[in-house]
Amino acid sequence: MKRSLRRSLWAGAVVALAVAAVPMATAAAAGSVTATFAKVQDWGTGHEGKVTVTNGTSASVDTWRIEFDLPSGTTISSFWDADVTSSGNHYVAVKKSWAGPLAPGASFSWGYNGTGPYAGPLNCTVNGTSCSGGGTPTTPPSPTASPTASPTVSPTTSPTTSPTAPPPTGDKKVVGYFAEWGVYARNYHVKNIHTSGSAAKLTHILYAFGNTSGGRCSIGDSYADYDKAYTAADSVDGVADTWDQPLRGSFNQLRKLKKMYPHLKVIWSFGGWTWSAGFTQAAQNPAAFADSCYNLVEDPRWADVFDGIDVDWEYPNACGLQCDASGPNAFKNVVSALRSRFGSSALVTAAITADGSTGGKIDATDYAGAAPNLNWLMPMTYDYFGAFNPQGPTAPHSPLTSYAGIPQQGFNADAAIQKLKSKGVPANKLLLGIGFYGRGWTGVSQAAPGGTATGPAPGTYEQGIEDYKVLKNTCPATGTVGGTAYAKCGSNWWGYDTPSTIGGKMTYAKNQGLGGAFFWELSGDTGNGELIGAIKGGLG
Repeated sequence: MKRSLRRSLWAGAVVALAVAAVPMATAAAAGSVTATFAKVQDWGTGHEGKVTVTNGTSASVDTWRIEFDLPSGTTISSFWDADVTSSGNHYVAVKKSWAGPLAPGASFSWGYNGTGPYAGPLNCTVNGTSCSGGGTPTTPPSPTASPTASPTVSPTTSPTTSPTAPPPTGDKKVVGYFAEWGVYARNYHVKNIHTSGSAAKLTHILYAFGNTSGGRCSIGDSYADYDKAYTAADSVDGVADTWDQPLRGSFNQLRKLKKMYPHLKVIWSFGGWTWSAGFTQAAQNPAAFADSCYNLVEDPRWADVFDGIDVDWEYPNACGLQCDASGPNAFKNVVSALRSRFGSSALVTAAITADGSTGGKIDATDYAGAAPNLNWLMPMTYDYFGAFNPQGPTAPHSPLTSYAGIPQQGFNADAAIQKLKSKGVPANKLLLGIGFYGRGWTGVSQAAPGGTATGPAPGTYEQGIEDYKVLKNTCPATGTVGGTAYAKCGSNWWGYDTPSTIGGKMTYAKNQGLGGAFFWELSGDTGNGELIGAIKGGLG
């Protein structure tokens, strides 16, 4: 195992944005603050919506207030990035205090999950005037109406979002881990990245993991990496490996995948939970460590496969599987040496702690000092809670925000992001982490979070952990808390992300100005890439 018994064996429909009835402001509505409702997903018994507030005026807007009604049978059950209150079918949404003023021409999005099928709002106003930019409140047309059917849309205005495909993510990064050991029991190969449709949605692949033994970069699993022979049926391009070809294994399959998808970049990740011990010695001579890593990543046999190096040190100047006491500057020094050796054109990235608690792991290391030499940082905003505490309390392992009763303050994604930003890490260098798996307990009688348990729930590869692709069928989500989902099935309790909650997290990532999202790991997704589709679509 490479990442650990905590993380090593974890492990489509494209999420489309269907533009709802309230149109964006048009030239006729110049000078207005407008609100646009959009359907992100609709699964019949529930739905996810996104609301975008746009400042079409020439001055900053300090606050906004949206009032609207929903038709009978449609309600809002949870929401994020706005404060929402209701009386019957009448709803009021106001800006969060942390959101700040809305600059001229800027937009801000918030989201919600609802019960019943998706339906557009009625009698919608923003700051007292029509959401569509008119002078008086109006009832919008049916959400099934064509864009040109609305009287407030200019006949020459075409919709900006296709209802059948996710919009482009622009410069937002969609980064996914490929676990080298997945080619064994999981039977997940590079070809699956292609056949699932995931390759077209990814911007970068992190190949996990290389080792850090003796303070040097070294091969993790030579057979899986470059020796395993692939048949034609299992090969990315349908061509079988031969006994005498110079490079086989996943490295050669990644080379073929990159030829098929020229936009894809591949980064070799070193360390992880199990193999971070060598970083302590690396910190004693960062230049020698960086030189060994460069020689390995740029080995002539596979130099064209990799576009850079990723550091997954768990954790500098803190404790993971083992404890490190290299000091707050060690991580910064190692990263600086890697940047110097690899040069400015290579990608140098890092997966880092997401412990946002006071005096926690973020406070132990100068991550902001390392940031100038990193293309981006990936706070691992998952694994906060799990059956490594076998008696509970039950809690979803990847909460976006805090919630009443959360077992540990600071153990949520927003706390980590805000702390890193406050220390000077640029928001656009931070990626939000998503787990493609759940963590669960058994012996649970309470459906809501916070219950007691008797131990870890059964899992396919490891107790207490299960892939999303399994859980979506065996234990479908029944509730949400803190921006993520949970489910109780029999005496088992699971917390995990769904396409719906990922959509909410991507809205958060965009509103925070983050650089995109990353996830652990590819084999946990469905065969048609539901979760990566939610990431890609949500960042659009």
